[in-house]
Amino acid sequence: MIALSPDVESVERVIEAGISWVRLALDTAGVLVIVAGGAQAVAALPAAIRGQRRFTQVRLDFARYLLLTLEFQLAADVIETALTPTWPRLGQLAVIATIRTALNFFLGREMKEERASVAESPPGDGKTVDLARSSR
Repeated sequence: MIALSPDVESVERVIEAGISWVRLALDTAGVLVIVAGGAQAVAALPAAIRGQRRFTQVRLDFARYLLLTLEFQLAADVIETALTPTWPRLGQLAVIATIRTALNFFLGREMKEERASVAESPPGDGKTVDLARSSR
């Protein structure tokens, strides 16, 4: 192993600390996005229950937040792996990236299908969920 001068080691520590802060910021952004999306979805539920808003649209709006959160989390994982690139960590990243990419793909596809369904059907045509009736 090559011994690094104290100046190079200091720079490495500063860079590693900066990368750690960026990863923490991305993780925090993901949490904030999911909290905001969850709060918006919960706030929209009463209107959906009363039939003033489609439940499907509430789901679609929340799904947008989920997709963005997945992107933030994947970015944070990539940065963490760049900081400590060991073979086990690279393997974990590959699995995590595959799962999150698949989730992103299928959630995005479901959102596209739901948007098309909402666009085709007027409210109250039986294609949307009526929470007020289904909860009785």
